[in-house]
Amino acid sequence: MPQELTIVLRPNDAATDSAVLKAIARKLNIPANAIRHYYITRKSIDARRGNVNVNLSIRVYIGDEEIVEHRPVFTYRDVRNAPPVVIVGAGPAGLFAALRLIEHGYKPIVVERGKPVSDRKRDIAMLNREHQLNPDSNYAFGEGGAGTFSDGKLYTRSKKRGDYKRILYALVDHGADPAILYEAHPHIGTNRLPRIITSIREIILGHGGEVLFNSKVSEIIFESGSAVGVRLSDGQVLRGKAVILATGHSARDIYLMLHNQGVTLEVKPFAMGVRVEHPQPLIDAIQYHGIPRSDYLPAASYSLVHQADGRGVYSFCMCPGGFIVPAATDTNEVVVNGMSPLSRNSRWANSGIVVEIRLNDLDSYAQHGIFAGLEFQAELEHLAKQHGGYGVQAPAQRIVDFVEGRFSSTLPPCSYHPGLNSSEMHLWLPEHIGKRLKEGFMAFNRKMKGFLTNEAVMLGVESRTSSPIRIPRDPETFQHIQVKGLFPSGEGAGYAGGIVSSALDGSIVADAVSRYL
Repeated sequence: MPQELTIVLRPNDAATDSAVLKAIARKLNIPANAIRHYYITRKSIDARRGNVNVNLSIRVYIGDEEIVEHRPVFTYRDVRNAPPVVIVGAGPAGLFAALRLIEHGYKPIVVERGKPVSDRKRDIAMLNREHQLNPDSNYAFGEGGAGTFSDGKLYTRSKKRGDYKRILYALVDHGADPAILYEAHPHIGTNRLPRIITSIREIILGHGGEVLFNSKVSEIIFESGSAVGVRLSDGQVLRGKAVILATGHSARDIYLMLHNQGVTLEVKPFAMGVRVEHPQPLIDAIQYHGIPRSDYLPAASYSLVHQADGRGVYSFCMCPGGFIVPAATDTNEVVVNGMSPLSRNSRWANSGIVVEIRLNDLDSYAQHGIFAGLEFQAELEHLAKQHGGYGVQAPAQRIVDFVEGRFSSTLPPCSYHPGLNSSEMHLWLPEHIGKRLKEGFMAFNRKMKGFLTNEAVMLGVESRTSSPIRIPRDPETFQHIQVKGLFPSGEGAGYAGGIVSSALDGSIVADAVSRYL
C-alpha cells in the first residue's frame, strides 16, 4: 500500500525534486533510493506565522509496489444518430453537460448566442480599445461563458455535490496544467482557457454533437407540458428529447422569456459592490510578512470576510497579478470584473469586495416582483455608467478617500484599460452597500495591515457575482418544478458559482437527463 504523508518545506525546496525526495526519505526513515515513485496530492502556501512555507501532501510508493493513479476514464461515444438533447449556452455548465451526454450516448445540440472563442477575442479587444460593445459577444457572452476571460480560478465549495476532481481531470485532458489537480487554489489562466474551450468543442463535434454560434433563443417549445426544443430569433426550430438551460448569470432576456411563457422563477439573495485594486508588491509584502517574493512563491492573494450590520462583506474572485476588465453586456451600463493570466505577472492585484444583498433589502423594488433583484442590479450598473466617463470608463475612487468621504483629485495607475473617471462613489452608492463597504475596508485593514491605503483604488460596479434569480428545479430529478424535460443548470439557474461548480452542475444535470430519457 502507498504511504500518505505531509511534509513542510521552504518554497525553493518544494520546487526541487531532489529536495522533496530527501524530505520524504527523512520523514519515513528510509534511503532515498528505496522510493520508487511519489506524487503530490495537495500543495498549499502557509504564511501564517511570519515564515513562508509550502505544505505538501504526498503519496509515496516504496520498493515493488504497483503504482496506481485513481483517475476517471472518459469514454465518448459516436452520437451522430443518437437521440438529441438541446443545450442552451456554451459556458462551463453547457459544455460539460454536452461531454457527459456524449458519454451517455445522447447527441448534444449546443446553442450559443455569442461567437466562437477566437472571434470573441476580437470583440473583447474592440471593447477594451475602442469601447465598442457587442451585446452578444463580450466578457460575459460567447463560447466558454463568463469564465473564459475572467481568470480561470477553479476553487469550489461544491465538493459534496459530486466528483469535482472529474472536472479537473477533464480540464487537464484538454490542456490545463496538471498542477490544478493538487494546488490548494488551482488556476488555469485566462490566456490558456481559450485553447481548452476549443479542445472541448472539438471533442463534441468529433463525436457527432453540434455547436451553433450566433444563435439566440427566443422561445422554449412545449408540447403536452414538456420541453421539446427551442425556437431561435431567426425562426429556426431545434427539437430534442429534453432542454438543458445553461445560460449564465447575465442572460436577463432568458428570465423574461421564461416568465412570459409562464415558467416559474424565484428571487434569490446575491451580492454587489466594487472591485478594488492594489499594487501586487504591497499585497505580497503584507501576506509574506515583508519576505521578498522569489520565483518559487506565487503572487500573494487574500480571502477576507466581515459581518457589517447583519450582512456579509467579503472578497470575491481575487485575482493576484491580474487585470480589471469591462464586463458589461449593454451599452447603458458599466460593470467590472477581474482576470489573471497563468503567470499572474502583472503589477496589480484586484478583487471584488461585495456586500450581501438579502430579499428584504429589495423592499423598495417590490413592484418589480421576481425581477426586483435584477432591477436593483441594473439600476446600479446604469449609475456606474452615468458616473463613469467615455464608453466603458469606470467610476473610481481611492479607498481611503471613500472611507473618509472626499473626492479623489488624482487616481493611482490602474490595470483597467478603458480608463477611469474620478467619482464621489461615497455619495451615489446605495447607503446599505456604501456604509458596509466602509466598515469592511476598515475591518480588512485590521486583518491585513496596509490594506486600507490610498495606493488602492475602487472601481464601480462589481454586480455580477451571481444571479438575483433562480430557476427552481426538483432536487431529485433536476427538472424544473413545473415543466418536464426542462433542466435548469449552472450559474444562470442559481445552482452554481464559478467554473468548477458550474461544470459539475452541468455534468450532474446530464446524468439526470440520461435517467429521464
